[in-house]
Amino acid sequence: MKKFFSVLLTSVITLCIPVIAFAEEVTTTATNDGASKFYALAAGFGIAIAAFGGAIGQSKAIAAALEGISRNPSASGKIQTPMIIGLALIESLVIYAFVISFFLLNKI
Repeated sequence: MKKFFSVLLTSVITLCIPVIAFAEEVTTTATNDGASKFYALAAGFGIAIAAFGGAIGQSKAIAAALEGISRNPSASGKIQTPMIIGLALIESLVIYAFVISFFLLNKI
């Protein structure tokens, strides 16, 4: 399963990065040559990948924390605080990708 997601992520990145890198800047709105659809596509893929990665990271963090608490219930206070900090950091990366996608959509 890990290999499938690794291959999927690598193929999506390989297909999307060259399109964004070689897209020309639009000089006027009247002569828009179709680059805006690639910005919209990149923003959509960026949000999808960020949400997927964030969900996987958060689920693994919560699963590990619950497993640790189930093995040693007296350590729940020591496990819960770092878990919440980790979840906040994972969520901040997803929000960062969301902001970048808005910047891409403003180029349309």
